[in-house]
Amino acid sequence: MLKSLLIGIVALAVLVAGYFAFVLNWSYSSGERAGWIQKFSHKGWICKTWEGELALVSLPGSTVEKFPFTVMDDAVATRITQSVGKRVNLHYEEKVGLPTSCFGETRYYVTSAVEATTIPFGPGVEMPVPAASAPLAPASSK
Repeated sequence: MLKSLLIGIVALAVLVAGYFAFVLNWSYSSGERAGWIQKFSHKGWICKTWEGELALVSLPGSTVEKFPFTVMDDAVATRITQSVGKRVNLHYEEKVGLPTSCFGETRYYVTSAVEATTIPFGPGVEMPVPAASAPLAPASSK
């Protein structure tokens, strides 16, 4: 009786571990999104995850669509943190079937981020991203 209970518990643990290994390593879809990082934070009570929001604007004057995403890799999170407020291209994988928010609040897991070098204004019309300006020097008091 005790032996069969122990075998059942071990079998269940192996099935659960196998399920999580499969879901974390398989992606339902993958793709690219481009826009401006407008929000990025490290949040959670017990399971801390990087959660962000990308503002997607297809053409100037169009309605802004938000793309919520999760980052699991700290190196990618550092790169995104440096890009807040800038136009970036994000590569993501969509994971389906993760049962808790401990793995992230969204289904979209960003795997790489690259700052954009141009800003599109329409089909075939692009402008180079302006160089970052130097920080303002404090005014001297006399």
